[in-house]
Amino acid sequence: MFSDQPISLSPRDFELAVKGILDATGESLISYTSAHQEMVGGPDGDYVIDVVARFSALNAEFVVLVECKHHKRNVERQDVQVLFSKLQSLGAHKGMLFSTAGFQAGAIEFAKSHGIALVQLADANTSWFVRSEAPLPTRPDWAGTYKYAGWWHHD
Repeated sequence: MFSDQPISLSPRDFELAVKGILDATGESLISYTSAHQEMVGGPDGDYVIDVVARFSALNAEFVVLVECKHHKRNVERQDVQVLFSKLQSLGAHKGMLFSTAGFQAGAIEFAKSHGIALVQLADANTSWFVRSEAPLPTRPDWAGTYKYAGWWHHD
């Protein structure tokens, strides 16, 4: 089952793992690209964004800003508010906030009311479970395919 222990990665490796997850799921999108630590300019200044994903859909171009919080504590409401402010300033279409530790209730509430996705990165071993009275079986082969899994708190 899901562990309360944060995964053990450096902040940079955490950002690159998130980028890798997005790249793997975005490969079927039209004109999908992503950038790590991209400087994005807006009317009120420049921001370095952990991961910026761009793609085409419905004959339109979309921009997703992704912030990665490598904390030992749950992400707070103010962290989600800062991402929301960047979305507004930069004219992005979606915001995603990945955490190594989870999210406080206020962060989840704010994200839900403003359409920001919250994802907790975890060891991929947490991505399978069974409902049975019998002892847990060994991990299935497919569970070893991925190193990390994302647990969605809100989208």
